[in-house]
Amino acid sequence: MIEVNDANTLLRNDVKKLGNILGEILVHHGGVDLLNKVESIREKTKSLRQHHDQETYNALKEEIATLEPPTRQQVIRAFSIYFHLVNIAEQNHRIRRQRQYQLNEEGVSQPFSLERAVSAVKELQPEDAVMQKVLNDLSIELIITAHPTEATKRTVLETQKRISTILQEFDNQQLTKKERRRLEDSLFNEVTALWQTDELRHRKPTVLDEVKNGLHYFNQTLFEVIPEVHQELEVQLDEQFPNHKWSVPNFLHFGSWIGGDRDGNPNVTPEVTWETLKLQRRLVLKKYKESLVDLMKRFSQTTTRVQISDELLQSVEADEANYLEDGEEWPIETELYRRKFQVILKRIRAVGKEDKAAYQNAEELLADLNLIKESAEQHQPANRTLKTLRKLIRQVQLFGFHLATLDIRNHSGEHEAAITEILRAVQITDDYASLTEEEKLTILQDVLRDPRPLLLLKEDYSKETQEVIKVFDMIKQAHREFGSRSIEVYLVSMTQSSSDLLEVLLLAKEAGIYRLHADGTVDSGLHVAPLLETVDDLVAGPRIMKTLFEMDVYRNHLSERGNHQEIMLGYSDGSKDGGTLTANWKLFKAQQEIHDMAKDYQVRLKFFHGRGGSLGRGGGPLNRSILSQPAETLGDGVKITEQGEVLSSRYLLEDIAYRNLEQAASALLEASASSQIQTKKGHSRKEAWEEAMEEASKHSLKKYQSLVFGDQDFLTYFKQATPLNELGALNIGSRPMSRKGSQRFEDLRAIPWVFAWTQSRQMIPAWYAAGTGLSAFANESEENLALLREMYNNWPFFHSTINNLQMALMKADLKTAKEYMNLVEDQEIADRIFGDISEEYIRTKEILLKISESEELLDHSPNIQESVHRRNPYVDPLNFLQVDLISKMRAEENPSDELMTEVLLTISGVAAGLVNTG
Repeated sequence: MIEVNDANTLLRNDVKKLGNILGEILVHHGGVDLLNKVESIREKTKSLRQHHDQETYNALKEEIATLEPPTRQQVIRAFSIYFHLVNIAEQNHRIRRQRQYQLNEEGVSQPFSLERAVSAVKELQPEDAVMQKVLNDLSIELIITAHPTEATKRTVLETQKRISTILQEFDNQQLTKKERRRLEDSLFNEVTALWQTDELRHRKPTVLDEVKNGLHYFNQTLFEVIPEVHQELEVQLDEQFPNHKWSVPNFLHFGSWIGGDRDGNPNVTPEVTWETLKLQRRLVLKKYKESLVDLMKRFSQTTTRVQISDELLQSVEADEANYLEDGEEWPIETELYRRKFQVILKRIRAVGKEDKAAYQNAEELLADLNLIKESAEQHQPANRTLKTLRKLIRQVQLFGFHLATLDIRNHSGEHEAAITEILRAVQITDDYASLTEEEKLTILQDVLRDPRPLLLLKEDYSKETQEVIKVFDMIKQAHREFGSRSIEVYLVSMTQSSSDLLEVLLLAKEAGIYRLHADGTVDSGLHVAPLLETVDDLVAGPRIMKTLFEMDVYRNHLSERGNHQEIMLGYSDGSKDGGTLTANWKLFKAQQEIHDMAKDYQVRLKFFHGRGGSLGRGGGPLNRSILSQPAETLGDGVKITEQGEVLSSRYLLEDIAYRNLEQAASALLEASASSQIQTKKGHSRKEAWEEAMEEASKHSLKKYQSLVFGDQDFLTYFKQATPLNELGALNIGSRPMSRKGSQRFEDLRAIPWVFAWTQSRQMIPAWYAAGTGLSAFANESEENLALLREMYNNWPFFHSTINNLQMALMKADLKTAKEYMNLVEDQEIADRIFGDISEEYIRTKEILLKISESEELLDHSPNIQESVHRRNPYVDPLNFLQVDLISKMRAEENPSDELMTEVLLTISGVAAGLVNTG
């Protein structure tokens, strides 16, 4: 295997190669003067990082201030595009490292590979039945969302993918001079295209634009990669447990919020959701057709050479008679498999149309494919599986005719307003919204126990209530048209009480999704899931769910849903409300307490982790996210959001997509097996650890809230010392920045909150107040610091928390952040608040290094450490330029479009430089 230093040399060579090409392009488009200007600014910022010199600093400020269009825009773009190229090189290097492990002849498996995970489970010596139960319980759902602080256009992503493919080809040791020259020309042309492409969107994307962007990843990688992860697990089980035939369930699924998330987005209408479902079906049918055409070419066997099963023969004859017109039959009678595929293709093409040939559901397609498999296996060696056909069968099982399950989400206040109007119209109560919680629950249970409908004609209600009703009618229709898996979960944002969930169940009843029959039996076609977001809601979570679990109407609903309850945990608003340390601890505790309580009621819980891509919103690698959860909660599966800003970095390239999903699957397999087979292995938590976290959390919460809510000038500082107000012009999402256009802090969405702090390099949502909390506990005694070190070494939750804090501090940069103080109108406010942030930064860094027993931040992750060091000299110029441009723009009553464009280019460039941003 290539040594780490040699491997990093290959990465540096790639970065240098791409940088040289960019330099050549700069000379071509702007002359040597442009290249010299970029190099001059870079050298000065690099010098300032090594040693602050006032003369160099003044010269840099002067050089930036005197830049004029069009040179200024070219300088900004030069640094921004450099980051896109570095990102590509680093992703390519991940693929390179993965291949090095696979080529290694010494049998060293890659960390977080399925090979290593199965090997680790084997060491636990599980009984076959227990091992199969572990497999049966595996469940990962990843939900893509339209929170695109990933500001990169699809055109740019496609160019980046081509550059990555070329870089991979350069690693071929057998390249001839001619082939290498061709690759060099292609690489130059692609980087040139990147430079010549407008990277900014000139209009906000519509919801359907966002849907198509999400579907791009299914089309490019996920449709192929997800079944390959399942196949790899099958291979590893067969190789390492050869004496048993294992059944690997469909444990890895993707869903989506894009087109279904109505919370605060008036653009997500029932019509848009319906169109989303149609687009998803159209894509999955296209993929099936491509696979079927390929299989049809492969299955050329003839009945004169092989024995075909009687069941398949009878099926083909019946299908041809029922579904094919004269002349549509496959012309060679003895090629029975091709005759069957001809029918299948006809029936697939008819799906969604008024055609008797159309498959009514994916199960009918599966039955046909299994008929072919069972017949073909009769003339196939037992140790040689039909991988291509089996892959398609797995794909149909995974994706059905819906592709990805679409979650519907809306705010609890919307449901309450609709229920208030409905109950007033039928004279049950005049003002439901003003009732106590106990009174609400009494009324809702009474209505849910009554099989009679409540609704009058829809036109008798306000437009808002009609819209809420239409959503539930659409869900009912979607179940008929696209299958029950098309929409399975309805999420209730800002769940604060048990009535918030019963209101949704009542609306489902009126649409016929939930039905109470005269004999008392119940049908329920929709999971109702709370979203616990604020710190107070997380604390109240166990009480909210316990109240529901003790109600007969809700237990009847759960019984029809397999006694399965989904609960979503919001990382963004909790962190915004109480700071990252407190939020993460309250999230951990809420899971423990709700899980333990649900166990008493024989209810299986699936926690849905609403993590963002950024550290301030719970971001980080998928495998680390899984391991940081309470081990006892993983047995019923895990569900995690994949936010818009991480999609391209995780799922644009097939090898990276596979590796990302393999890491997640291996982490869950190992953690679940350890929990079930050997409960204490690696997951024991001491009571003293939890008490330590409780103590640190209290101090952290007090510190956080004293600044964010206690300082009357904080909001002024935030709005002026970050590019918050300028973010709205960056056309990156269909959803407004705040709920209902409000200027209140409470209504500001967590995404712009985090994004703005990240741009200014302060990044306080990701680390602020953690230092105070941890230091307060550690400083009480030497034993307390020793305890924190023990927690770091033995508790995955705490280990992940400390490492994420280190990453946040590493990406934050207060020397650069200090520049943003110049944007604050009142310098007294700027000095005071920035001074507090600076003191807390130093405090946090000191305690993190003590706990991890490190010399520098991220000593445990040298690759990431080097990546941050590599990027900083190029991010700094963009921050300096951003401050200068925002200052100019805010000074003008009507700033020019050109000035606004330049500000947005710096925002896009900083986002690319820091990678996980929003």
